[in-house]
Amino acid sequence: MAKRSLAEGLRRLFGSNRELDDDFFDDLSDGLIEGDLGAKTAMELVDSLRKRCAREGVSDRDSIVALLRQAISPWVGEYSFAPETGKVSIALMLGVNGVGKTTTAAKMALWYKDRIPVVLAAADTFRAAAIEQLQTHGERLSARVVSHKHGADPSSVVFDAAEAVRAGGGGLVIADTAGRLHNKDNLIRELQKIDRIAASRADEGCYRKFLVLDATTGQNGLRQAEAFHEAVGIDAIVLTKYDSTARGGIAVSAGKELGLPVAFVGTGEGYGDFAPFDKALYLDEFLGRSES
Repeated sequence: MAKRSLAEGLRRLFGSNRELDDDFFDDLSDGLIEGDLGAKTAMELVDSLRKRCAREGVSDRDSIVALLRQAISPWVGEYSFAPETGKVSIALMLGVNGVGKTTTAAKMALWYKDRIPVVLAAADTFRAAAIEQLQTHGERLSARVVSHKHGADPSSVVFDAAEAVRAGGGGLVIADTAGRLHNKDNLIRELQKIDRIAASRADEGCYRKFLVLDATTGQNGLRQAEAFHEAVGIDAIVLTKYDSTARGGIAVSAGKELGLPVAFVGTGEGYGDFAPFDKALYLDEFLGRSES
């Protein structure tokens, strides 16, 4: 059975006018863990909340949710990326296979396409299907795709895409990359080489690394974030499948544990189902809006 959202769990928890006893706070801790916040973070939050409720005489739902929001809010960050006209910008899309990385690259291309020239770089040369998929997206979006043959050096694809953008007077390269963590050491060396090339070809201050995470994977997403962040350094997260879950605690965990903000969310299968991350809306959906 699918996990219910934290907001739904909170509504149920407060629905019977329960006393703020040990059982209540244990259930609240379980709800936070079920919301993908992580056991350690959930227990720390509940311990702090228990003490504050006792100290301030708080017992109603809206006040407790407000205290939770105050505690969680500093860990959740928004991230904005605005490529500059006339410069070469590069957005490197990172993440394990299966999170929707290639489709996210296409969605991002559509998002920026009316703002600045965009070139897609098929730098996941390990999978022929990934190259073909990105080429298909490019045709549908009328966006240029730079690709090499299957098995080619992926860093050379990023290099050529950056040179194409520079020759055109500037724009944004959105580079898809491989994510085969079962071959982790080779992948990390490959990504580190791509990282060096991208950093050298983008104009100063115009290079960003985005980690694509499936919002439904919970704490496994945090492990992925740790691996990629350690390998190449991540600037921000893009959450996919955000429409299929209201849990989304990975946004809190990644912010608290790694200091990573969220840039975009994918909310559906269509190219237009993509939007900048809205922290206030996220907290409303994650914890539930005030009933007052």
